Amino acid sequence: MTTRTATKRRRVNNPVALRGRLLDAAEVTFHSRGYSATTMQDVMRVAAATGGATYHHFPTKKALGLAVIRERVAASIEQTWLSPIRSARTTLDGVLTVFAQVIAELEHRGAVAGCPLNNLALELSLADPDFRVAVSGVFDTWRGAIADRIRQEQTSGGLEGTDPDELATFIIASYSGAMALAKASQSPSPLKSCAVQLARAMSTRRPTLRRP
Repeated sequence: MTTRTATKRRRVNNPVALRGRLLDAAEVTFHSRGYSATTMQDVMRVAAATGGATYHHFPTKKALGLAVIRERVAASIEQTWLSPIRSARTTLDGVLTVFAQVIAELEHRGAVAGCPLNNLALELSLADPDFRVAVSGVFDTWRGAIADRIRQEQTSGGLEGTDPDELATFIIASYSGAMALAKASQSPSPLKSCAVQLARAMSTRRPTLRRP
């Protein structure tokens, strides 16, 4: 066997790379078609993978779906939301940066497919408890990271009188709802409106409401 042949065989028989291709293909097809409408054959075709190799890594479609949520969707939230929030001067600056980047991307694409996490939450949370737990876990990490950033800001006097967990929930709910409206209208306008209102709400300090 020649060196060239051996090198080619090592490149083709790369389990880590193949698993990554399958996750990438599943992420794209779930996002564009939905989980239920996507078959394992669809994923195999996009990933250029054989059935044997595919089922070796992911014995079931559910196993593939859970891996996409935990490894790809969670990573997308980290890149899109959490990194900008952590590195911004203030929480509001981070939120507005995220909105601006997402709006710019949607305008460049000319189409709105929605938030991947929100799409999967709406489709799968009631269908299967394992999916619900996986989706909820990503939301919890997202909410927790924003709340931690708010607490950090409060140590220097910012966002006084604000409950960090409630504000974090409000930010995520606003974004998720705006993305749903943007998908329905195929326009980023709801995101622009939501960014304006979040800026106003977070710039105005109000005392936390007392609960009975």
